[in-house]
Amino acid sequence: MNKSELIQAVADGSGLSRADATRATDSLLDAITQALKGKDEVRLIGFGTFSVAHRKATQGRNPQTGAPIQLKASNQPKFKPGKGLKDAVN
Repeated sequence: MNKSELIQAVADGSGLSRADATRATDSLLDAITQALKGKDEVRLIGFGTFSVAHRKATQGRNPQTGAPIQLKASNQPKFKPGKGLKDAVN
């Protein structure tokens, strides 16, 4: 499912127009993004938790030449599914 299909599913499931569903979906994604930028967690009970994990700087290797390279520290978004989502999938 891509974003367009998700928007259509939201529109069909909620009775909203496609334009309203687009705004609602974009607002949800923006709110999650802004919370993660601020290093906050987003907990959706029964669905899962979005969080930010810090990766330390480390040394890697260039796969073509084998030369060592330095990988910078970075923040990575993480998602941990909740029990309700796990049960629905299994």
